[in-house]
Amino acid sequence: MQVQISLFFSLFLLCSSSNGNQTAYLHMLFMSRKSQNSPDSNTWAQLHETRDYSPVYIAPQDGLMQADKIDKLPGQPEMVNFDQYAGYVTVDPMAERELFYYFVESPTNSSTNPLVLWLNGGPGCSSIGYGAMEELGPFRVDSDGKTLFRNNYAWNNVANVIFLESPAGVGFSYTKTSSPYNTTGDKSTANDAYTFIINWFERFPQYKTRDFYITGESYAGHYVPQLAYTILLNNKNSDPTVINLKGIAIGNAWIDDLTSARGIYDYFWTHALNSDETHNGILKFCGLLKGNVSDECWSFAEKSPGEMGNIEINNIYAPVCLNKTIRNGSSGSVNYFDPCSDTYVEYYLNNADVQSALHTKPTIWTGCRSYNWTDSPDTILPVIKDLIENGLRVWIYSGDIDANVPVTSSRYSISSLKLPIQTAWRPWYLDNEVGGYVVEYKGLTFVTVRGAGHLVPSYQPQRALTMISAFLQGILPPST
Repeated sequence: MQVQISLFFSLFLLCSSSNGNQTAYLHMLFMSRKSQNSPDSNTWAQLHETRDYSPVYIAPQDGLMQADKIDKLPGQPEMVNFDQYAGYVTVDPMAERELFYYFVESPTNSSTNPLVLWLNGGPGCSSIGYGAMEELGPFRVDSDGKTLFRNNYAWNNVANVIFLESPAGVGFSYTKTSSPYNTTGDKSTANDAYTFIINWFERFPQYKTRDFYITGESYAGHYVPQLAYTILLNNKNSDPTVINLKGIAIGNAWIDDLTSARGIYDYFWTHALNSDETHNGILKFCGLLKGNVSDECWSFAEKSPGEMGNIEINNIYAPVCLNKTIRNGSSGSVNYFDPCSDTYVEYYLNNADVQSALHTKPTIWTGCRSYNWTDSPDTILPVIKDLIENGLRVWIYSGDIDANVPVTSSRYSISSLKLPIQTAWRPWYLDNEVGGYVVEYKGLTFVTVRGAGHLVPSYQPQRALTMISAFLQGILPPST
């Protein structure tokens, strides 16, 4: 099985034109995965039987909230009407391991709006560089790499949003010892994120009783459910803080290896990225990822990248970045996602004045980093089942023009849960146009976002805001 999985991902990595982003790092993980490093699928669902409830580290937080307040980000537009904070939270004092966050409050109703945590995937990719600066945050970076423009459809319009760079080593987060970079995995990431949240609530005590939601995309299909499960376990222990967790929402999320891989193959073919001959050959000789790899399987699999060509795998209809340089020009528009945004963001976050405004240590910031990932279960479905049984609101959403973790993968994964349907598949609307489709199962809602890629809020910011607003309100997206 593991040999076959490696075949699939080595093939798919060649198909990706996006080096250094969540796409490449997701598939690098599976290329390097070894069967002896992959824990049993039920490991996370069995934590309640095996977890050692050792005390969570809590550091004094007096005065740190005000110290973290951002006066002004370099290049930000005028008339910013919400408070911003950024800083480090210690999660392990012995290793001097600190996680970096960026927090934006709502312009209105910040005292009553819910609290949302956003996690990007990878594993090893930045929630500041992607989530905050290219997707759902209040600003995006202009092509000059120095100035910012407003995202009118930022999620802090409806929630107070924390962007967490996790695990240590991602972006501005760090540890003084190198060994954690070689022992990082799903378990340690969830435990550190939980310690971060507990300490963050001590720093911002006014949010302790607020409705709390966890969101993310891509490999956060692991991060988000696992963190939610960790919170539920610790809430039962009631020490030190009971977190008012209400639900999770994960986008284009990798949650199950086999159904996701099957969905990618089918998406390639149904969206005219592969020939009939290659698709039929893969189905016939690769056995839908079952059994040993035959020469015939390799022969057909190796044809796929050439047939697909140089496309943006995160959005198969979007242009690719052909000029990875900073350039002066007119201000960007949130209604058009610039394919070279990674370049602008990296330049901006490496500006010394920006790092000073964010209260970071002097850092060579990069969007993603590699790890020797130590544990990654091949399915998160048992965890999702457990979250449903505990009454959490669970949404899975999918941009429908992503070939990285496509809508077909999400549908196959959800189908394997065999949940009864409560509200039949129907379109949802925004401004008299179909914004996507929704089906409500018992305990889980699946939503598509029409015309969105892997980074849903990047490509369809207004539809993404409508979708997440419905999620936070506990209602389905509008039917008319």
